[in-house]
Amino acid sequence: MARSSNQKLKLLYLAKILMEHTDENHPMTVAEMISHLSDYNISAERKSIYDDLESLQMFGIDIVSVRSKSTGYYIGSRNFELPELKLLVDVVQSSKFITQKKTLSLIKKIESLASRHDAQMLSRQVYVQNRVKSMNESVYYNVDEISAAISGNRAVRFKYYEYTVGGERRFKKNGGDYTVSPFAMIWDDENYYLLAYDHDAGIMKHFRMDKMASISPLEEHRQGHELFAKMDMASYTKHVFGMFSGEVRTVRIRFANHLAGSVIDRFGKDAMTVVYDEGSFTVTTDVAVSPQFFAWLFGFGSEAEILYPDDVRDMMKKRLAETLGLY
Repeated sequence: MARSSNQKLKLLYLAKILMEHTDENHPMTVAEMISHLSDYNISAERKSIYDDLESLQMFGIDIVSVRSKSTGYYIGSRNFELPELKLLVDVVQSSKFITQKKTLSLIKKIESLASRHDAQMLSRQVYVQNRVKSMNESVYYNVDEISAAISGNRAVRFKYYEYTVGGERRFKKNGGDYTVSPFAMIWDDENYYLLAYDHDAGIMKHFRMDKMASISPLEEHRQGHELFAKMDMASYTKHVFGMFSGEVRTVRIRFANHLAGSVIDRFGKDAMTVVYDEGSFTVTTDVAVSPQFFAWLFGFGSEAEILYPDDVRDMMKKRLAETLGLY
């Protein structure tokens, strides 16, 4: 290959070199830029590099110069700062619905947004091995299919499964299809859920995205717009526990004072709280009464108590008695 064959790409390669190799702690001299360009069979003179740096700055790339023994240059602000990339890596690797293979692939792409030096710092914080991850490799593409259907106002068809004791897939409806109108995707308790109108049942349901298979969009438009319009999504995610559906009831619960943070995390700062006695307070809120709700409450032991209504209180007592009977 002739040495000058890539000359027309010099400006692009110079930007690539600066993006990949420089940051605040690793500036690059003009001589080093010329050396890196030669790796791409591009020759350059010092004056042309200065002109190129000025062109890149005019284009909008933040190139900072620093002086020590010699003048060095580095990329200043980027689309994503290092703390933001660390946050993205944390989110991806902690997401159970993303498989281990896809997690590693996404993290590699995130690392490419930083300099090679900062990318090494990101790699040191990756702990994917042996984490609980989805076994459904297609879940990443399920999200894309559902997003397209929502944007296009289309219903979708899919198969839905659960796992047997032996870890095998068992399809519900004897392998039959679910036909639904998708409206929203919800992140809850480290899982991704689809909120959709079930055409057969005539109600809104939610489905685990990582347990959906063979998703295909349909030509028919979505149904259930009226039901979805009546839903307050912010309120919905507060009163549904672990995406377990149940009758929505207004309950009053007593909590020990030191649990105020946990209550705010669950129900938000706007939850109606009232002083109960010197050591506790009550909160009145709507919840979907389900096994997951009782399990969440049980985690606080004697420091949380359902006060109202009596039938929900009795349901809690019955569940506790059934659990105690196992021991």
